[in-house]
Amino acid sequence: MSGPDDARGKKAVTKFLRPKSIAIVGMSTRPGSAGQVILQSLKLNKFQGDIHLVGRSDEPIDGRPVLKSAEQLPEGVDLAVFTLPAAGVQEAVAACTKRKVGSAMIFAAGFAEVGEQQMQDEVAKTARDGGLAIIGPNCLGVTNNVDGMMLHMLYAQEALRFGKDSKPGLAFVGQSGGMLGHFQRAADARGTPLSYVISTGNEIGLESTDFIEFLADDPATSVLVVYTEQVRRPRAFLDAIKRCRANGKPVVLMFPGRSTKSREAAASHTGALVGDYATMKTRVEDAGAIVVGTMDEMIDLAEILVRFPKPPAKGPGILTASGAFVGLANDMAEELGFEFPQVEPATLKLFEETLPPYGNYGNPLDVTAGFTPASLPAATKALIDDPNIGMLFISFPIRMGAVVQGFNNGMTHSDKPKVLVALGDTSPLGPDVMEAVKQGPAVFSRSSDRMMRAIALYTRYGRLLARPRSTAKPEPIKGLPKIGKGTQPEWLGKKIFRAAGIGVPDGELARCADEAVTVAKRIGYPVVLKAQAAALSHKTEAGGVILNLADDGAVRAAWDTLVANVKRAAPDITLDGALVEKMSPKGVELMVGAKRDPGWGTVLLLGLGGIWVEALGDVQLLPGDAGEAEVLEALGKLRTAKLLKGFRGAPPADVEAVAKVVTAIGRLMQTVPELTEIDVNPLMVHGKGQGVTALDALIVAG
Repeated sequence: MSGPDDARGKKAVTKFLRPKSIAIVGMSTRPGSAGQVILQSLKLNKFQGDIHLVGRSDEPIDGRPVLKSAEQLPEGVDLAVFTLPAAGVQEAVAACTKRKVGSAMIFAAGFAEVGEQQMQDEVAKTARDGGLAIIGPNCLGVTNNVDGMMLHMLYAQEALRFGKDSKPGLAFVGQSGGMLGHFQRAADARGTPLSYVISTGNEIGLESTDFIEFLADDPATSVLVVYTEQVRRPRAFLDAIKRCRANGKPVVLMFPGRSTKSREAAASHTGALVGDYATMKTRVEDAGAIVVGTMDEMIDLAEILVRFPKPPAKGPGILTASGAFVGLANDMAEELGFEFPQVEPATLKLFEETLPPYGNYGNPLDVTAGFTPASLPAATKALIDDPNIGMLFISFPIRMGAVVQGFNNGMTHSDKPKVLVALGDTSPLGPDVMEAVKQGPAVFSRSSDRMMRAIALYTRYGRLLARPRSTAKPEPIKGLPKIGKGTQPEWLGKKIFRAAGIGVPDGELARCADEAVTVAKRIGYPVVLKAQAAALSHKTEAGGVILNLADDGAVRAAWDTLVANVKRAAPDITLDGALVEKMSPKGVELMVGAKRDPGWGTVLLLGLGGIWVEALGDVQLLPGDAGEAEVLEALGKLRTAKLLKGFRGAPPADVEAVAKVVTAIGRLMQTVPELTEIDVNPLMVHGKGQGVTALDALIVAG
């Protein structure tokens, strides 16, 4: 008996992608109708399995009988293609479950995307309970070039069937039919081999996760490109990407939502700054995917990965004949966050022996206007063979096939990735040029800007994959105080920090003015007085923080002022007391934190602190188990990183101590599962070797 377990997973995907029998449900005699298009496509692709038609015709269509209902289908058909309007889908789904149909592709729109959520939910439940794997609704179809089958709602076309000697290709899985069509046409025009193109639509049954799981083990697929608008099972999604990584298959992911306003911010800065998109991007890249932001990046990066599926961690060697492009390339590299490696002295010597004597050689390498085609092979070979170079990028004015052949002769021997751009925008290139390009080992383009952006992503992907990964679980932290549900008061948060090895100011909680004076005398003046209550999330705004108290009298007066301020601002709040702390020395104010997403898991956050954190949004996100090296790298990527290096006479900041705090917060999140959020703002960073001080502590537990 079929059940929910049959409605997803690799077995269900196989029945959809490689069916041995197909039913067209909603068959019409009208020429050009969706049913006729699907039937014509099956004939064009020489489908060898059984074909069943379900429709209203009293006469056979194409010599085949037409059944009145899907309930008349033989049991166990692999795939039913619904060419029905939305109103007829529920009845057809119910009939298919009775006949134990394996999968059903629903072209019809008119479901949740137009507000008909209830109808969509009913169809999904019927299919799931009956073990029917749904693809769609609101999808355009599927192309399977491996087995030679194309089923598209709008047109019939023969698939580009893989031959015995075909190399593995690229699989595209997308919720958007328009995006899918754009990508498929672009890939076909470039000659990029496509193994599968799968339109998933509203994903009420099979999701992108199911297809990634299948493609991770598919020998005909070497690279996956996924466009998804909603991930319903984040943990399974991450596991599927990890499986692709383990099998050496790059995954390029595009996910809209960067500009969407975040959900209502939580009480902390971390909650306000860590949105769905940022969390997803951090977690999927840690799992082994690379996230792109534009359609051009998606197409360009995918083409490079299909040709060279192992991205380098080292940066590119740039070869050009334009001094201007050297400057532009350096500017773009800085903007895009990567560097051009310096070449070895031996390589520079080869440049000088090969090229005109008046050049200023290095990386980027400008062969100058005085180059000759005969000098290109040696210069190209010297650059790509340099041990510091991860790949080769050539941006060159090309009018003769001999120039391309010169590059080919200098780089064909190397297995490093290669990209060749012929400058001149859309100016026509002669047949000798295009033939040399076709014979060459490089990915070819006409846009240096696009390729530079693709290379930035490509080498970043290589660095992500090359990061050392620790599988050891962190040890639990000893001496933690009891943690209740909800927001913890600052004084308790700082006890947690002390146990975790995070530096906090000397001080303690006082219940009255006399206790406050006793604490102040013990720790030494000047001190700060801070009102304490779990419900008082914005102490400063409520007048609950009074700084620079220099003696006993100042503390007593401040106590009365503080209590009155809070009572006026928040009359319903009962204070635990006030935290009396030693005033901290000045330093650079950072903000660090962590947030546990119930689906995606934990991310860590760091950025400029104080009042500027939300205004500037200068933050970096890291996975919850990031190591100190990753934290230091992220600190260097902040736009305000120069403040940490000794700005305007200030000493360099103790960034190593910051890294230890961030990883300690990660350890807390990993070992105390009830913690959902941690926020430290500001974290005062002192001079190098002098450590850091967490001046605030906001901790939320679930």
